[in-house]
Order: sequence, then structure tokens, then C-alpha cells
Amino acid sequence: MSDSQKSTVGDSQRPLVDLQCGRHTYPDGTVGIHDVAFSVSPDEVVALVGGNGAGKSTLLEHLNATLVPDEGELVVDGTEITGDNESLARREVGFVFQDPDTQLVAPTVIDDVAFGLQNDGVPPEEARRRARAALERVDASHLEGRVPHYLSGGEKRLVGLAGVLALDPSVVVLDEPLAGLDPERSQLVADRIRQIRELVSVVLSTHDLGFAAEIADRVCVMADGDIVGSGTPREVFYDDTLLERANLVPPRVVRIGRAVGLDSTARPVTEADLVTLLDDETETLADESREATH
Repeated sequence: MSDSQKSTVGDSQRPLVDLQCGRHTYPDGTVGIHDVAFSVSPDEVVALVGGNGAGKSTLLEHLNATLVPDEGELVVDGTEITGDNESLARREVGFVFQDPDTQLVAPTVIDDVAFGLQNDGVPPEEARRRARAALERVDASHLEGRVPHYLSGGEKRLVGLAGVLALDPSVVVLDEPLAGLDPERSQLVADRIRQIRELVSVVLSTHDLGFAAEIADRVCVMADGDIVGSGTPREVFYDDTLLERANLVPPRVVRIGRAVGLDSTARPVTEADLVTLLDDETETLADESREATH
């Protein structure tokens, strides 16, 4: 989609992606998701949270027509996706899989990032130019000449992300982007996701509720193949009934805030929230102490 087209979509606030899935059944008869209504708006980050088997990955794979609903429809950029135009969904909704090795197909990183562009008929030199720009977006230019399969897990995720960004999608979908990474590499990938949110809308699934609280504008809670609740991080992560339904525990910041007796209306969800509130609390106590001594 061109920049002018994206601007028009953003002005009208028409969803970039709108999925209505009455049911998706796997070949073995298992129902993956059902009664799901899910959309992605311009300039937003949506996090899907829920336990294993809740349906997160199944929902995500419907967003670019990797999977199609048994009942329902997918609309991308205002166009209903059918068997004849699934390429539109693949172009506008870039997918970064949980296992990065499934997306690494070329002998070097630059060739890998350029692979999708060349498949779309982009001339080799232009494809490599755009691939370099995409690597630069995720601060991975230094990996250009490396062999993809020798990279660390975090580096592979960045290369997969660059390969998607090179295709200039409207939405980037990431399935468990921090899974299997150590804290240092998790932070590296999380920082790059924060960078790209300035460029595209992002949908991600994660078991890390603290990360969801930090990055998401909207959190959707899944259980038993359905979205059972959604809202801002403050709304969702202080809704104990909703979290219990999905077998989730509130993020660490929420638990700490409650443990130290912070005003329940404050509702910190990020470390920055918590530090600010604790600083304010400390200052208030200091003021009260000074007044008491005079």
C-alpha cells in the first residue's frame, strides 16, 4: 500500500484488518477458534494473551489468510479476501512466525531479507536496496553478510522482522516474538518492536504480560478459542475475574503495586508507572513528616 493510501485509511479510521470468524476447525476436528470478531486499526499495537491452546496462534494465522475461517470473512484494506486475492492479505499483513527458522531460506541475511521482494518481481538491485533499508530499521545492518542459520535466536527474529518490513505491509503480526529468548535478547527484540510501531500497526501474541503492558494499546484475552475480554492494559490487568477465566496471573508490577498498598485507582501496569507512583508516595510521606516536626 502506498503512503498516500495508508494516510487515507488512517484518516477514515477504517480497520486495516477485520476478521469475523464463526468457526475454524482443524482437519482432526479440533475447533481452533470460534465466534471471534477481531480488527486492527491504524497506528495501534494489539496484544493477544491467554494460556496454551487458547487459540492465539490460530487467530493470528487468519489475519493474512494463512488459515481461512469455516464460517465468516476476512476484510483487508476494505477488500474481502477470497481464494482469488489472498495475495492482498499476504502483502498487507506481514507475519513473523514463532520459529524464525521457518522463514530463513537464503544463504546470507541480505539475500534472505530480499527474497520476498524478488519473489514479487522486484529487480535484484532494488530488492537488495530495500532489504538493506529494512535491516537498518531494526538496527541489524551489521548482520547483512552473515549466514542466517548461524545467528542467535534474537538475531534470527530481527532478520525475519526485516524480511517482513521490506515488503512494506500495513500490519505486522508476531507470534510469541520473545519465546525462547534469554533476557538480554528478549530486550533487544522488544526494543525493535517498539521502534517499528512508529511505522506500522502491530499485532502480537505473548505469554509475557509485563511486555504486553509495556507495548500494547489494547489487550485481548483469549480462552477456549474465543476472545473473552479486551481493553487497555489498565482495564484488563486489574480485572481479576477476566484473568482468572483465562488462567492468567496479573503482571508483576500489578502484584507489587497491590502488595505495597498503592491507591487502587492508580493502577500501575509498567515499571515506569510504578516508579513514578512510589516516588510520589515517598515525597508525600516526606512532606507529612516535615509538617509533623514543625
